[in-house]
Amino acid sequence: MNNQEDPKYREKKEPIDVITKPFQRFIQTEASSGVILIIVTVIALVMANSVFGEAFHHFWKTHIALSIGDFSIDKSFHFWINDALMVIFFFVVGLEIKREIMIGELSSAKNAALPIVAALGGMVVPALIYTFFNLGGPGEDGWGIPMATDIAFAIGIMTLLGKRVPLSLKIFLTALAIVDDLGAVLVIAFFYTADLNLISLGIGIAILGVMGLANIAGARHPLVFGLLGIALWFAFLYSGVHTTVAGVLAALTIPVRTKIKGQTFLSRLEYLLKRFKTYCSNTNRLYANTEQQEILGGIHDVSSKAQSPMHRMEHDTRPWAMFLIIPVFALSNAGVKLESELLGSITEPVALGVILGLFLGKPIGIALFSWVSVKMNIASMPTKANWRQLIGIGFLAGIGFTMSLFINGLAFDTQLLSEMAKMGIIFASLISGIIGWIILSTGKTTK
Repeated sequence: MNNQEDPKYREKKEPIDVITKPFQRFIQTEASSGVILIIVTVIALVMANSVFGEAFHHFWKTHIALSIGDFSIDKSFHFWINDALMVIFFFVVGLEIKREIMIGELSSAKNAALPIVAALGGMVVPALIYTFFNLGGPGEDGWGIPMATDIAFAIGIMTLLGKRVPLSLKIFLTALAIVDDLGAVLVIAFFYTADLNLISLGIGIAILGVMGLANIAGARHPLVFGLLGIALWFAFLYSGVHTTVAGVLAALTIPVRTKIKGQTFLSRLEYLLKRFKTYCSNTNRLYANTEQQEILGGIHDVSSKAQSPMHRMEHDTRPWAMFLIIPVFALSNAGVKLESELLGSITEPVALGVILGLFLGKPIGIALFSWVSVKMNIASMPTKANWRQLIGIGFLAGIGFTMSLFINGLAFDTQLLSEMAKMGIIFASLISGIIGWIILSTGKTTK
């Protein structure tokens, strides 16, 4: 039972709550991050095509320098977003991957089989479709663009559908998107990496080793992993491996164990609460009692030790990633100037490969690979779900927005090819979301 549902629970209401509570409820709603992404994308498109378009475009090229003594990094605002802020997003992705593997849908072979096979199909088929249109052409390096799924958009639409879609399908889509993210990270690491600096890479691997040892030694404070993570970012920055890979690898070193076990936590908590009651005064004012404040500090400490650092870090960083970093990334990357020449290029190989890869490749790959795995008895269908709904999930997975835009930035140095791909990403994501919504909202759940 939630505290707010407990009739004995009373929370003092302040005037500021009238303003803050609606925002808190909005942030806690799973669909809200997708809603914000849509709004920010529209703003980026409007700004790029307004009289402020030129200024908007050049704003992201503004340079920001970080200097310490003789050491200096002078990079554009766009770099700091894509190569620094997005590392935090990928850190959250890494925590989600680790959580799913340790205790989630990917923790057992039986549960993991279908989303892994489906995600594999959802990556291979789109890449093949894109390659069919672009092999040997100037855009052939963009084959990784239609492989990705935007989990925020996809889960957001699923949440808006409510009870019309069974919970098992939401779990399936989440696990599929996590595997998809892992695939995207591997693609970035192995295929979109510049020339390697082996010395810097070796330093990065050594730092990762230290982070792993810190985990084994029982280090739990975020500051320890934060400082080592910054050092890891610098090492990967100069290694040639994209810095976002460092974010995922750093997440895998975060401890999943709690400091104390469940029974110890309960015993300690009961002891502290018993002491707390002995110091209760008739005034019911906690701030007036020094002993109570000390006991509350003890409760906070024991509660912290009962939490997994992995869960706590995911809980603390995820809102920043979903409600600040991703919207800023979308604002800086989704602004495409819709000129007649660019609109006409939607039938060019790059745009066509992205559109067909996401819109058709994703549902075909996911449905086909799932059907084969179920028929071969490798995996089983999600509870109360049918094949029509699974195809609908495949279309939702065709919303490749965030990850596709990110890989696009790595794949192309030429602005025209990048703009073509962006047009394809936005168009394919839009129609994939609409078709997926229609299929899932009009279908019937298996009883």
